[in-house]
Amino acid sequence: MTHSHSSSRLRRGAVTVVAVGTLLVPVAGGAAFAQGASVPAVSAATDPPVAPGTVRDLTPAVARQLDAAVQQVLRDAKVPGVSVGIWTPDKGEYVRSFGVADKANGQKMTPDLYTRIGSETKTFTVTALLQLVDQGKAGLDDPIGKFIDGVPNGDRITLRQLAEMRSGLFNYSADPGFYKALTSNPDRPFTPQQLLDYSFKHPVLFEPGARFFYCNTNLILLGLVVEKLSGQQLADYVHEHITVPAGMDKTLFPKGAEFPEPHAQGYTEQTASGKLEDSADWNPSWGWAAGAMISTLDDLRIWAPTVATGVLPDGKPLISAATQKERLDTVKTTIPGAGYGLGIFRVQGWIGHNGSLPGYESLTMYLPEAKATLVVVLNTDVDYKGAEPTTVFGEAITKIVSPGNVFNLPAQAAAR
Repeated sequence: MTHSHSSSRLRRGAVTVVAVGTLLVPVAGGAAFAQGASVPAVSAATDPPVAPGTVRDLTPAVARQLDAAVQQVLRDAKVPGVSVGIWTPDKGEYVRSFGVADKANGQKMTPDLYTRIGSETKTFTVTALLQLVDQGKAGLDDPIGKFIDGVPNGDRITLRQLAEMRSGLFNYSADPGFYKALTSNPDRPFTPQQLLDYSFKHPVLFEPGARFFYCNTNLILLGLVVEKLSGQQLADYVHEHITVPAGMDKTLFPKGAEFPEPHAQGYTEQTASGKLEDSADWNPSWGWAAGAMISTLDDLRIWAPTVATGVLPDGKPLISAATQKERLDTVKTTIPGAGYGLGIFRVQGWIGHNGSLPGYESLTMYLPEAKATLVVVLNTDVDYKGAEPTTVFGEAITKIVSPGNVFNLPAQAAAR
């Protein structure tokens, strides 16, 4: 990403790019997934070639390469702490943590910590919607105005366009008033309607369906649709119909600022002062259906294949095969090798989503051919050379593990 985290930049209304998975950024136009700061993989010249769709055996030698590459990014990007998990059915696994969870007391980063997962929440919200579509309670091509009043172009923007980021609505988290309200009082709760109000006071950016533009407003609307169709609060619906059936007992949708222990502290410069602060206790209600959820490395390990295949760990369907096919039918973005489906991305063969909100980032991906899962969680959202740290870690790791499928999201301005 090339955005500035400072509120002064926001007030100037700069036109910048925003990464998929990013919740709070000063953006007045343009969109992209992320920018990759290239990190050389630590790899021996004698490594055998690895075909696309396959991963290397996670031998002790490969583990040492991964240790070195991850620690290099940790140092270069000045990330306090990171946990990495790679799991395969037949090539072994790799689970490691590096650095610290708390800079104040030196507590080590460990794989069992709870973490805020930001925009990975979108994969849960859209799953909830797709389950209700399967039940015949709505159609993906229904207009949002059928369910929610007062949406600009609401008679023409469809649920599908909201989920695939092609609505044309303004991103509420790019509104200067919102940014000031949040950073001046990070403990305050926001209601979904308050978030929509920040968006709807701006003109629409383009006609429904015209192009891809990553926008948190879309998910707030879909969360409200889930509540209306299910008769449940979104947090309760996700718990009952998604995380419990998947066996994800350490994944939750907080209703306030609660954050289970043990967790890492989170470090951000998206603050009123522009200085680095600890955001662990910030109220994530401002992210709601777009970014409020909490999980762990192990639970995200479960989620990666579940959301990518539409099948629960017990073999039962999470959503129907036909609806899952629609979920994975990606629309073009401006980035080679990358597409965005219904609340999910495909990047160089990997399927999943990333998350970034003040103090925390995450990346959860699945490579279907190899049945391989990669999860990265860390406790800062401060960019490195204009790139999100998870993108830099993801590239460094996949250069070693899956050189035929290197995760890379170069910054691109959106189609004009």
